[in-house]
Amino acid sequence: MDFLRASRDQGDPPEPLESIENIWTVAAHMATVGIFVLLLGVCLYFLRPVLLPVAAALVIGTTLAPIVKAAARRRISPWATAIALGALLLALAGTAVTLLARPVSEWVTRAAIKQKLYVLDPPLAALRELQEVIMPSGDTVAVEPSQWGMVTPLVALVTPAVVEVTLFFVTLIFFLATQINFRRYVASFFTTREGKLRYIRIANDIEEYLAAYITTVTIINFGLGVVVAIGAWLFGLPNPIILGLVAMALNYVPYIGAACTTVILLGVGLVTFPSFGYALVPPAAFVGVATVEGQFITPTVLGHRLTLNPLAVLLALAFWAWLWGPMGAFLAVPLTIIVLVTMTHLFPPDESKLPD
Repeated sequence: MDFLRASRDQGDPPEPLESIENIWTVAAHMATVGIFVLLLGVCLYFLRPVLLPVAAALVIGTTLAPIVKAAARRRISPWATAIALGALLLALAGTAVTLLARPVSEWVTRAAIKQKLYVLDPPLAALRELQEVIMPSGDTVAVEPSQWGMVTPLVALVTPAVVEVTLFFVTLIFFLATQINFRRYVASFFTTREGKLRYIRIANDIEEYLAAYITTVTIINFGLGVVVAIGAWLFGLPNPIILGLVAMALNYVPYIGAACTTVILLGVGLVTFPSFGYALVPPAAFVGVATVEGQFITPTVLGHRLTLNPLAVLLALAFWAWLWGPMGAFLAVPLTIIVLVTMTHLFPPDESKLPD
């Protein structure tokens, strides 16, 4: 009784449901939404070869859209700007692959790491024995592979990648060159003036938020890359500039990027330094730098307007990385920004104060 009396003192008691049918109506709506989400996830998974390059092109194109608009105001053709930006991105990607090819091959071919990780040999041997007991290989017949047998897997691996890269750049160029007309075309599907204006506001806000976020994060990642390159040079790691570029690129993916950079620095340290303890110093120093950057510098620079909920970012990373792999992890934060901006316009937050 005291509890009920205290509840009445704190506020009005909750009103009872008008009918039990309301519960079933809400449950039916939730089931419909759940089925739609499941079907959407299945479509996203099986249509990945087409949707992933197109989604990446649209996100990057939306980020670069202010550049095309600024050039158009100076009477520069959108097609010329779009082709120039596409060629610049292609040149940057080719340069990155060229710079990474030689250092990675050198690190992989060094055999010193095998001597420093000899403590892992017994567990690995026990694991192989357990695998042989559970899944015996049996008697096998060795067949000399033909030249065509070696070429076929390579072609099967390279062909889809080339098609996806081509689709990405073609979509990016066409989107950048025709974005204004494309926006007008989509707006024409809305019958009311209010609907057209809401779509334009959503598109403008998405463009603004993405451009601001990517620009700010790029500046921060560049500074982090410079710090990593200088630190790698001071510690005596090989190819410090390459390590700085790798740290800068991977830091676009929150949490996972810093973890991958730490593992890379540990691996390079293992093949470079004579002792395991000294090889731990560079990744440990990077963990400290990444912690300061992620917990203090980035939130302060981005401000409250661009700050995302850490739980939402983590869930988005897990979902898109599981669905689309590494590229999905790279697109997780931009896609989260797009969803949040759209939801904010469609369902404005209630400013009324609710009890804790």
